[in-house]
Amino acid sequence: MKRLRDYFKSKKLTDIFNLAVAVAVTVTAFICACRYVAFGDIVLGISMTMICVLFALVSSAAYSMRLPVLNIAVGVGGIVMHTLTNYSGIMFGEYVAVAVLGTGGGFATTILQIVGKQPPVKAFTSSLAVAIAIFIFGGVVCASYISAARGREYAADELWAVPEKYDGVECPEKGTLERVEYATKAYATDGRAVTKGAYVYLPYGYDESREYDILYLMHGTGDDEAYWLEEYSYNKTMVDNLIYYGDIRPLIIVTPTFYTEDDCADNLDELTYSFRDELRLDLMPYIESRYSTYAQTADDVGFEASRDHRAFAGLSRGAVTMFHSAMCESLDYFSWFGAFSGSRTTREEFVSSLQSEEFADYDINYLYVTGGAFDFALPSQIRDYRQLLSAEDRLTEGVNTSFVSLPVQRHAMGNWHINLYNFLQKIFIYAG
Repeated sequence: MKRLRDYFKSKKLTDIFNLAVAVAVTVTAFICACRYVAFGDIVLGISMTMICVLFALVSSAAYSMRLPVLNIAVGVGGIVMHTLTNYSGIMFGEYVAVAVLGTGGGFATTILQIVGKQPPVKAFTSSLAVAIAIFIFGGVVCASYISAARGREYAADELWAVPEKYDGVECPEKGTLERVEYATKAYATDGRAVTKGAYVYLPYGYDESREYDILYLMHGTGDDEAYWLEEYSYNKTMVDNLIYYGDIRPLIIVTPTFYTEDDCADNLDELTYSFRDELRLDLMPYIESRYSTYAQTADDVGFEASRDHRAFAGLSRGAVTMFHSAMCESLDYFSWFGAFSGSRTTREEFVSSLQSEEFADYDINYLYVTGGAFDFALPSQIRDYRQLLSAEDRLTEGVNTSFVSLPVQRHAMGNWHINLYNFLQKIFIYAG
C-alpha cells in the first residue's frame, strides 16, 4: 500500500486521470468484446474484438504519451459504434460507456494538462504504433477483398460486394417496373377498405404464355413499396444482369408495403402480423391473377400447388414481416424465405405456428438469414435463428438454411444489396 501511495504522490493529477481513463476504457472494451464473442459468430466476434482492441490501445497511448486528446478520438469512435450497433436502446451500452469515458475523460484531462502546464511525452509509444498498424492492415484487407469481389466475373456467394459486372453496367436486356394498386383492408385496426400500391418487376421478354417464379420483397421501417427497385434502381439493374447472364431464372418480383395509411404508428409490430391477411386475401390474388406465375388459379388451391415457385424476403422490419406473416402464417403458400437484418420472433412462436396441424407437413426449401457485422439487428438475428433451428427439424444448417454475417456492413442498403444478390442465387434452384 505504501508503494502505491508513493506512486500516486509522485504523479501529477493529469497522469492519474489519464491512467484512470485508460484503465476504464480498456476494461469496458474488454467486456464489450467478450459479450460479442459470446454470440459465437466468427465475423461478429472478430470485427468487434478488433474495434475494442483499437480503443484500448489508443487510450493506453493517451496515457503513455501524456496526450489525453487521443481519448477524445476514442470517445468519438464509441459514439460511431453505438450509432451503428444500437437502436432505441435495444442493444448493449458498452459503446456508450466508451463514448462517455473517452470524450469526458479526454476533455477533462486535457484541461488539467493545460492548466498544469504539463507537456506531452515526446516518445511515440508502441501501443499507438500497433493501433495504427491494425487500422491500416484492416483497411487494406477490406479494400482488397472488396476490390476482388467487384472484379469477379461470375456470380457466387459474396461477403464483401456485388461484382461490377452485375450492378455497375446497365443491362442490354432490361426488365420493366410498373406500379399497381389493389383493394385491401386495414386488417390491423378497424377493417376499413383501403387502396394500396406495389411495384411489379417483369423480366425482359416477359411472356404471358410462360410461367414465372415470383418473389415478394418487403422494405423496412420508414420506407415504402418504391424502396427496393425504384428508389435504389441499381437493385433492378443487378436483377436484370443476373438474368441476362443466366445466373438466375427469369422471375417476377413484387415489392409491397406493410404500412396501411397511418395505422399502428405507435406499434408497427401489429402490421408485421396483420399483413398475413392482406397477403393471402388481397395482394396475392390480385397479382397472380394478372401476371403469369405457376399458380393455375389465384386461390388457396393454386397457391398451395405452386408454393415451390414462390419466395418471400424482407429487410429489417420487412424481415420481421416475412417471419410473422409469410413463414409462420403462410407456409402453405411459400417455401423460400429470406431475412435481411431483421428478426423478432420467439421460439414459442416458431413452434406454435410452424409445427401446427396446418403447417406441419410442408417442406421448407430454403431459409437465408443474413446481416452485417456493424448491424444492430445482428445479435438478435443470431439468437432467433438458433432458437428456430432448435425447434424446427425441417431446417438443417448448410443444407436448406444458412446464416451469413457480412464484414464491415451496417443497417443500410449497401448491406441489403449484397443480401439480395446472394439470396437470388439460392431460391428456385430445386423448383421443377
